Amino acid sequence: MSTITVHPPSPSLFYRNKTPSTGTKCRTRFRPKPKPLRAALVEETRPRALAPVRDNRNSTSNGAVSETNTGVASIVPSSRNRADDIQAESKALARAVNASVYSPELLKYKYASRPFKVIRRTLQILVGLGSFGVKLWLDQLQGQLEQNRRSRAIELRETFTRLGPTFVKIGQGLSTRPDLCPPEFLEELSELQDALPTFPDAEAFACIEKELGLSLDSIYSSISSTPIAAASLGQVYKAQLKYSGQFVAVKVQRPGIEEAIGLDFYLIRGLGFLINKYVDIISSDVVALVDEFARRVYQELNYVQEGQNARRFKKLYADKEDVLVPDIFWDYTSGKVLTMEWVNGVKLNEQAIIEGQGLKVLDLVNTGIQCSLRQLLEYGYFHADPHPGNLLATPEGKLAFLDFGMMSETPEEARFAIIGHVVHMVNRDYEAMARDYYALDFLSPDVDVTPIVPALRNFFDDALNSTVSELNFKTIVDGLGAVLYEYPFNVPAYYALILRSLTVLEGLALYADPNFKVLAASYPYFAKRLLTDPNPYLRDALIELLFKDGKFRWNRLENLLVQGKMDRDFSAKEALQPVLKLLLGSEGEELRALVIKEAIRVSEAITIGTIIDTYNSVPPPLRSFLPNGNGIGTPMTDAEIEGMMELRAQVLRIWGLLRSSDNIDPTILQPILQVLQEPEARSLGGRVFGGITQRLAARMLQQVLRSPTTVRAPSV
Repeated sequence: MSTITVHPPSPSLFYRNKTPSTGTKCRTRFRPKPKPLRAALVEETRPRALAPVRDNRNSTSNGAVSETNTGVASIVPSSRNRADDIQAESKALARAVNASVYSPELLKYKYASRPFKVIRRTLQILVGLGSFGVKLWLDQLQGQLEQNRRSRAIELRETFTRLGPTFVKIGQGLSTRPDLCPPEFLEELSELQDALPTFPDAEAFACIEKELGLSLDSIYSSISSTPIAAASLGQVYKAQLKYSGQFVAVKVQRPGIEEAIGLDFYLIRGLGFLINKYVDIISSDVVALVDEFARRVYQELNYVQEGQNARRFKKLYADKEDVLVPDIFWDYTSGKVLTMEWVNGVKLNEQAIIEGQGLKVLDLVNTGIQCSLRQLLEYGYFHADPHPGNLLATPEGKLAFLDFGMMSETPEEARFAIIGHVVHMVNRDYEAMARDYYALDFLSPDVDVTPIVPALRNFFDDALNSTVSELNFKTIVDGLGAVLYEYPFNVPAYYALILRSLTVLEGLALYADPNFKVLAASYPYFAKRLLTDPNPYLRDALIELLFKDGKFRWNRLENLLVQGKMDRDFSAKEALQPVLKLLLGSEGEELRALVIKEAIRVSEAITIGTIIDTYNSVPPPLRSFLPNGNGIGTPMTDAEIEGMMELRAQVLRIWGLLRSSDNIDPTILQPILQVLQEPEARSLGGRVFGGITQRLAARMLQQVLRSPTTVRAPSV
């Protein structure tokens, strides 16, 4: 849910009492204060008595007493708390046993016998979107697009709202794309995230009591008389738990929501069949994509599943101090009611308010990008709906993730293939890029990728005129989209959700900086993974990046280290160990041959560079007594000397980067010392020493056989 303007509830905002004359119960609501307050789902507090039966990993262990944000001490017996969590979650699952599951066959059976209802809904959609399209067309003909933009944006928001939750989801996605929609449309569509029509409070309160099997006054000491936010699938109330005093957000599902989205997906799926059959330009299986999206929306209808998603997400990603994930209260959660901690925060697209608190939007967006990269490429479990209403900036500068109804997973093989794909793009290895689509499950193994290579080359040769980090993510998506449409690709559902997740984050960043590039912010993570991850696929990708035509590209290694150091989790020590294991492993002979060759070249450059530095430090009158006038003693051209000096300088810069790592310590050399004890390492060292000796002997032989040629060493 998102940050909205709310009125703080009175401590007795809601209560029940008995009327003396009748003895029946009635509800009395107090009017909230008129002064608005910015708030959203969670405010971190702790209960004053026993810990609530919930996922409470941040509680003080061993029964210690901790002070909460509200000044209330909590006694949390950790051993009992975990057992209670499991028991409470099991009860919540039992309450959600009848939650709906998406079934295309069931929808077909249900609506095939209701033609009038289907026709009526179809006409509603056609009239709503068709009339809006006609108005835009007339505005264009009359030259009034600019003049009527605000009114048309309002009409589109109202149309999406009238058409219901499915179209609200579409509007939410558009509200984060300033490169697709004018500012007026962005502003209006953003209201879809927290300003939807509410349903009656009486229905919401009745739903809570029915789902939890408890009366409201036995659960809460107070609850807001009206919802503080309304989303596409439900609405949220702020409440205070009676037994603990902790403030929570209570999300209640809209009545009749299953019927509404079921009919929409039945119609959209039917449209998908027509597209698959008659629209050749779209090569993806539209029906499969619709089914995947529908399954995820139906999962959002099961609030126990959402609670489990939140718990798993918190366990994986809330270990970072700048990421906040609310806890779930399982005792007060069911299939249609979700209770979680309350978080104070501001929507990520509210730049003025965020900066007014002394925070920077781009810092928060970068936090989101780094967390998203971990989601997509490290653990594979990611938040598939990161619109502004689900990402909040807290006053402490943390990024809070909310609404865990729509989640997805990246297959393990695809995670490594995505990183390798970026490496191949940097190397402009289009043949390897085309082969990556097998691992990404874009192509079946029997498809020949040869015709795809020229299409990739035509696009990326033009796009990569600038550096990769300067590319706009949308540019790459659009360019690849043109290739995908032309060839027999089948884009898997997880990849479509990944694109949506990253484009949303880039869209949010564009609010603060029109020149922001997702790839530039992502590259430090890719560099860290390439340098530190021992996975064989990534090790091979690193070799491809660093070696070309049998020659080591020191500039690439230097750039990787520079970028990798920008990632807070980068460790120079970790960067050494996997490379050494690979170098001295049983399958490393080919790599050892390249390393020996490069080690000889580097050793010669360092030796000759040191001699030249020593020569330049000698007073000019004494230099004439040195052989050949350059201190080297071997005939070398200016170009050779300059190349060696540059190589030495580059190697020294790389060593400086390793030494200047924030977490550098003397143990960085421990992996090297351990490896040097192995027989293969001693053999490798002997081969390097022998190569250096042969190289210097060859230069001395040249000096003997050739006439002395004076070559002036470049001044340093």
